[in-house]
Amino acid sequence: MIDLHYWPTPNGKKVTILLEECGMPYRIVPVNIQQGDQFKKEFLEMNPNHRMPVMVDTEPKDGGKPIVIFESGAIMMYIAEKAGKFYPQDVRSRYEVNEWLIWQMANQGPKSGECGHFRRVDQKQHGDQTYAITRFTDEVNRLYGVLNNRLHKHRYLAGDQYTIADMICYPWTVNWKFQGQDIEEFPYFKRWFEELGARPAVQKGMAVGSDLSVDVTKLPPEEQARIRKMMYNQRAIPVPA
Repeated sequence: MIDLHYWPTPNGKKVTILLEECGMPYRIVPVNIQQGDQFKKEFLEMNPNHRMPVMVDTEPKDGGKPIVIFESGAIMMYIAEKAGKFYPQDVRSRYEVNEWLIWQMANQGPKSGECGHFRRVDQKQHGDQTYAITRFTDEVNRLYGVLNNRLHKHRYLAGDQYTIADMICYPWTVNWKFQGQDIEEFPYFKRWFEELGARPAVQKGMAVGSDLSVDVTKLPPEEQARIRKMMYNQRAIPVPA
């Protein structure tokens, strides 16, 4: 059984899409990042980077003790390899998938996250954010262009096969409008986006945990401030005494 320590964000939904596509049984263990579950001692023992998701495979192929993996890209490689699906094992195809997996983790995810962050900032409270908004909105536009140009030449990101490279990128594109983008600017990306969005497993994976998340904007101002301070003003956790 796969235990997925999860909260319904794009990084969590990458993994639930894959689990649904594989038809692999799994159990959701909620990690309420708005309440600080990611900083609890038992979670830090699984992921010292205090970020979800974390996967625990209680029945690994080698028959040994449970395997604990953090970082969504590593989790997806493990699950796909175990299932024997969506991750080709010939060297050329595998590394083509790896390229896009790492591209997503190093580029699309961080830059889209910063774009969303600065576009949400209350400028009355924190001052003019024009430079940051323009910087990251333009960078996200550049990344959509990278996807669009790739998908002009190929049906999927790693070629003609639907793989974890597609699954890892998709959840970060569903909020294209909030990211300040116009999907009509990227017709080849739009074709891919609509094709993936119509897949039943993608729809199921994206819906996982929809009953967990809370609209922060509807919380009292003091609670919103507490969550912002906890999530956006983190500094190093000291080594235990």
